[in-house]
Amino acid sequence: MATTILKSVYFSMQTSNRAGQAVQLLDSLAKHGVDLLAFTGFPSAGGAQVDFIPYDVAKFTRAARKLDLKVGEKKTVFLAQGKDKAGAIAKICDKLAKAGINMVAMDAVAAGKGRFGAIFWVKPKDVAKAAKVLGAR
Repeated sequence: MATTILKSVYFSMQTSNRAGQAVQLLDSLAKHGVDLLAFTGFPSAGGAQVDFIPYDVAKFTRAARKLDLKVGEKKTVFLAQGKDKAGAIAKICDKLAKAGINMVAMDAVAAGKGRFGAIFWVKPKDVAKAAKVLGAR
């Protein structure tokens, strides 16, 4: 199985950094039928930043509006999936480095049954070049 890299969109939001905040957001979105490709969150400026990567952007934006979520403009993220083997992520990083593209951040995980998944970001000015270098769809 070859590694597949997709170019997708995500929405960021600042929220409080307290127990239960993420589950409230995720439950609210789920009640509106929003399914996510990925979700990540981390401390930021005394609060937390959460990033939503939805399957259906239109459904997510409708739900966010109804829920009065203060999400930012849509931005680009890359998603990788493939066979989990030594160096799988390193190959992605190497291709970007050889093209002179700095990866801003990455979250990767072994997904079970010999598979891995990753989400990663590059600077907006590098998105088109990264997509070309990686053969992202």
